[in-house]
Amino acid sequence: MTQVNTSLEANDFFQFEADFVESLRCIPMQVRLKLDTCGVKLKLEHWHRFSEAERDRLTQLQCSDRDATVAYTAYVQALVHRVQGTPASTLAIDPDPPWHNGNAVPTDVQTQAQAIGAEIGLEQWRSLRPLQRFALLKLSRPSHENRNFYPALVEFGLVSL
Repeated sequence: MTQVNTSLEANDFFQFEADFVESLRCIPMQVRLKLDTCGVKLKLEHWHRFSEAERDRLTQLQCSDRDATVAYTAYVQALVHRVQGTPASTLAIDPDPPWHNGNAVPTDVQTQAQAIGAEIGLEQWRSLRPLQRFALLKLSRPSHENRNFYPALVEFGLVSL
């Protein structure tokens, strides 16, 4: 299992993703973060139509500066165009995404934590890397099934087993 770090360059996976990392049957958090960073809405059906090498490349490519983000966007769009004949939908890019804000625990994250009897303090939130915050944000959305939220809290050292 590769260690998680603060960059978007590394091929990092979380332990709670272990059941699908080998096959990359689901879009890992690190790729989802890159997609949000470059404003591309990638559907799971597109992901499944990419080759294993293409999915792996999406985990490997950088998306940390303007040039890398432009290149990542172009690569994703070319893949989607190849498998569906049209480019992927685009999303507005948040200039100040909540996973970069260490000054406030987002309401959805706090609500989901409280629903399982946990609480995330501001210092705990600040101690997390942006990719970890991003994962908790995604895993706490009301429309998400949330089954990996608790395992993520444990993995990130926010609660004990």
